[in-house]
Amino acid sequence: MNKIVYLFLLITFCLGCSSNTTTEKYQGKRDNVINVHDQIKEIVIEDILVNSYSWPIVIDSYMFITDYKTANEFVHIFDKNNFKYITSIAPRGQGPGEIARIGSIEEDKMNRKFYVSDFGKYKIFSYDLDSAITDPAYLPIEKMTMNDQLVIDEYAYINDTLSIGMTIQRLGDGKFNPIVAKINMETGKITPMSYTVHPDIQKKRVCFDISMEHGIYVETYIPHDLMTICSLDGKLKYNVYGAEWSTETHGIDYYGPVAFCNDRIVALYSGQKTFINGKTNYPTKFVVFDLDGNYLKTLETNYPIIRFCYDKDNNRLIMSMNDEIQFAYLDLGELLN
Repeated sequence: MNKIVYLFLLITFCLGCSSNTTTEKYQGKRDNVINVHDQIKEIVIEDILVNSYSWPIVIDSYMFITDYKTANEFVHIFDKNNFKYITSIAPRGQGPGEIARIGSIEEDKMNRKFYVSDFGKYKIFSYDLDSAITDPAYLPIEKMTMNDQLVIDEYAYINDTLSIGMTIQRLGDGKFNPIVAKINMETGKITPMSYTVHPDIQKKRVCFDISMEHGIYVETYIPHDLMTICSLDGKLKYNVYGAEWSTETHGIDYYGPVAFCNDRIVALYSGQKTFINGKTNYPTKFVVFDLDGNYLKTLETNYPIIRFCYDKDNNRLIMSMNDEIQFAYLDLGELLN
C-alpha cells in the first residue's frame, strides 16, 4: 500500500512539474535567415506628402496611413490594391470632427465602421467607413469617453460590450503600466486579464496583437528578449525566450511591433542598441513563429522599419520605413511556410 501511495505521489509531482515547464520555451538559436531585401517593393505615394513617422494599417479594401506629425489631416486613405490616394480625414484640432492627439484606429467589420482614439480629448470616435471616404463634410460621432488614468491604446472590437486590447494605466510622474484587458464600451468598465506581466520583469514595455480566429493574443517585450502568448481569457500559454533573455535592461531593443499573419506570428526584431549617434536604430528583420511560439525563420530586409501591418487579402506585409523608401510591401507568397 505504501508503495502504491508513493508511486501516486511521484506521478502527481512529475505531472505538476511537466505542466509548469510546458509554458516555458527557450530558443538559443534563430539562424534560419532568409534575405528578402530584393523582394521589397516601394509604394509610391502620390498627390500628398506624408511625414516620416507614419503607421500603415489595413481596413476593408483600404490602406490607412496615420501621420502623427501632420499639421492637417491625421489619416490618409488609399486603395490597398493599387495604393492610389483616395482622401484624407481626421483634421488636427479641438473642434467638432477634429482630433487633438490621434491614437489607434480599429475596425468594426460587422457594421462597416472604424473607431479612432483621441488621446487629447480622451474620446473614441466612430466613423462610418463609406461616408468617411465619399463625403467631405462627414463628421464622426462620439463612441465613448476614456478614463484619463486608464487609456485604451489598441484593441480588437468584438461588440459594444466586449473588446480585448492594450490599456495604459497611468501611475504618475510620467510612469505607466500597459495591461491587456477586456473593455466594455457601453459602461466603460475595464477588466485586466489574469496574467498581466512576466513575474521577473519590473518595467513592462510591450507591443501587442490579437487573433480572434485563433483565440490568442501576443505581447512582444521591447527591452527584453521575450514574447508571451496568452489565451483570450488571459491565461498564459507560453513564455518564449530568445538567446539574450535577461531580466535586466541594457539600452537594447529586442522586439518591435507584432502581427498575426494567418497561422503565423510575425514580429519585428532588433537586438541592437536603441539609439546610435543620437538616432533611433530601427529593426530590419522579421522573426516568424508558429502559433505555439516555435521559431521558424527570420526574414532580413536590410531596411530600417518603423511599423508594419498585414494585408490578408493580398498576403503581404505593408511597411513604413526610415529610409529613402518611405513605404513598401513584401509579398509573402511561400515565405511563411
